[in-house]
Order: sequence, then structure tokens, then C-alpha cells
Amino acid sequence: MKQDRMPLTINRPELLIDGSDAAFRRLVHDLFGFLARHETIRDGHARHIDLAGVDYSVLIAIAHIGADQDVGVKQVADYMHVSGTFITRVVNKLEALQLVKKQASKTDGRRVMLGLTRAGLGRLKKLAPIQRQVNDVEFGALSQSEFLLLAGLIERMIISSDEAIRLQDQLIRSA
Repeated sequence: MKQDRMPLTINRPELLIDGSDAAFRRLVHDLFGFLARHETIRDGHARHIDLAGVDYSVLIAIAHIGADQDVGVKQVADYMHVSGTFITRVVNKLEALQLVKKQASKTDGRRVMLGLTRAGLGRLKKLAPIQRQVNDVEFGALSQSEFLLLAGLIERMIISSDEAIRLQDQLIRSA
């Protein structure tokens, strides 16, 4: 049975193909499919080093950010696009597992700096050979120029998604 035509989910002409939002909807569902698979991969990495997915994500974020600069809760939260409160809860758990250490900043005693313990670094080193192979396959469809383009696009999409969340909240409150 044929249904009545569904209303468009977008208005921007740049995203409509021949007046249809079908390609846009396909993209959105493909993004969900990719992100679900990427989360499955992340959770597999985490299981290999006896962590939950989110704990692994915070651990490796601290390692990556800390390689270039002092790292505090705010830097990790900004890097991961989540709240500082969320990072604090996960860091406390990782500290209890003796994978992360906290220490007062040398320049500002009010700030807490984060770092990996030997055990935390050891887990990431254990994972690295598997992680490299899996990531190479997961992102193997991209050339270097496509990778750089995608990275830039995703960065911009995070910003516009934050704006969309604020708009959605405002529209729903006023509806």
C-alpha cells in the first residue's frame, strides 16, 4: 500500500536532490550505521584491555593529549566533546584502577593534571598492534585527501550539531 508522501526533513536546497531529501536521509542512516560499527570496534579494543568502551576512550584521550601538553579534565572534555563532570567520573574510576594518576599543576596548584600510570600505558601498548590493524581496515576506504576532508567536515559538523541541539531545545520549549 502506497503511503502519502512524507514531509521533507530538510529545507536547504544544497541538501535536496531533485527536490527530494532521500539522499540526506540515506546519509543520516549511513552515519548511524558507521557510528554503531565504530562503537563496536571501540568496545572490542576496550574489552581486550579489560575496560569499558568509554573508559578506554578517556584513557587513550589522556595519552594522546598528554603527549603534547599538560592535560587536565577540561582539555579531555573539550577533546572528546563531553562535559567535564563526565570526564571527572571516568577519571576517578580509572584512578581507582591505577591506570590514571592525578597531580597538582606545577604552574597552578588549583588545577589537577592527568597522566597515565605505567599500568595504563602498558594496556595501551598491549592494544596497539591490534588497534593499528583494525583502524587501517576500518578507514581503508579513504585516501589521504579524503581522510583530511572528512576530518575537517566532521569537525565542522560537531559545531553545527551543537547549534542544532540548542535550536531543537528552544523550539521544543516554545512549541
